[in-house]
Amino acid sequence: MIASWGPMLFGIAMVGGYLLGSIPFGVIVTRLGGAGDVRSIGSGNIGATNVLRTGRRDLALLTLLGDGGKGAVAVLLAWLATLGGTDEQRAVLSALAAGAAFLGHLFPVWLGFKGGKGVATFFGIMLAAAWPVGLLAGATWLIIAFLFRMSSLAALVAVALAPGIVLLLGLPHATALLALFMALLVFVRHAENIRRLLKGEEPRIGAKTSEMAGHNGGPPLPPDLYKDEGTPKA
Repeated sequence: MIASWGPMLFGIAMVGGYLLGSIPFGVIVTRLGGAGDVRSIGSGNIGATNVLRTGRRDLALLTLLGDGGKGAVAVLLAWLATLGGTDEQRAVLSALAAGAAFLGHLFPVWLGFKGGKGVATFFGIMLAAAWPVGLLAGATWLIIAFLFRMSSLAALVAVALAPGIVLLLGLPHATALLALFMALLVFVRHAENIRRLLKGEEPRIGAKTSEMAGHNGGPPLPPDLYKDEGTPKA
């Protein structure tokens, strides 16, 4: 049956995935939380890092969970839609839905195609599509962040290794292509961070306010978010 109405499934997966990924959680939670429009502060990005610039850690956490969750939901819905299919068919449909959701997050139709950088959505998708890869990529992020104290570097290394991890674990090629597709787009969206990394100007995690200028492409975090040692206030 899946083979006979495959084109319909593919179309639904891609359109539905894109619309799901286009949900701008950062904009929604900051408005509902009374913090204004996140696009008007900091870097103008709709991701959790820029939401933190509102001074609301709770809203930043909700944004992180929402951006990651929508990617996972896209994969799970595609997986449920192909319960009667082969592992390869399920992997292909899940990859299409997830890839579309990822594009939706980066280029949301509701916001003039100006979205986030995709790291949270990447992890949500990988945890749902291939949880061992998601966990290993997450562990990679933690290790690089601990060693170098740079969030952007940790994200870039984690997403770059993900396609190879998929292949090493013998998972479907569709999943590897999905990981590669997302990794390339994450690198594109982090072009400014990469330039700063090459110049040695990328700010470190926990840096004092004076060192945070330009973080994630935007101005410093508000001074009142930090204690003297540069860590966020509780």
